[in-house]
Amino acid sequence: MPSPVTPAADDPARRFRICVEEILDREAGYVDHPRDPGRCTNMGITIATLADWRGRLVTCADVRALTELEARQIYRARYWNSVQGDSLPAGIDLMVFDGAVNSGPAQSAKWLQEALRVEADGAIGPITLAALREANDRAAVINRICNLRIAFLRELRTWRDFGRGWTNRVDTVRAIALALAGA
Repeated sequence: MPSPVTPAADDPARRFRICVEEILDREAGYVDHPRDPGRCTNMGITIATLADWRGRLVTCADVRALTELEARQIYRARYWNSVQGDSLPAGIDLMVFDGAVNSGPAQSAKWLQEALRVEADGAIGPITLAALREANDRAAVINRICNLRIAFLRELRTWRDFGRGWTNRVDTVRAIALALAGA
């Protein structure tokens, strides 16, 4: 596991770079697992996401040819910005960003909201951010998000195929997020 560098709390661009590097470590390369509902995927970007991003149909060959630069642009626009990554504290930003990449931004926002005990509507806005500012224990929030995430993943029909990998991913990201949060 790489040792994270604690990012400056007031430097969202640096925090994004650190978090996206962690995501790229989890979402290594091209895969096309027959039981994965996301179908062909590269660096965590599914064929459906790439088609939506480019505004046209794409093939698995297009997904395979996806560049890291374009993947980073997609991560920023479709996942980081969707979960208000620049507004989240270090550690929690990684946890929520990783959940967004793995299960969608709305679902990851719901895990954060449930962890903060606010209405889980899937959109991080002023109420969620206020509750986050009032949360004194970032480690507890990170751990609650992880527990909610694993409970959700266990209910998926593909748990038998991917559960071990998902558990390892959540545990690894939890450790890194806790380190980033200074916990």
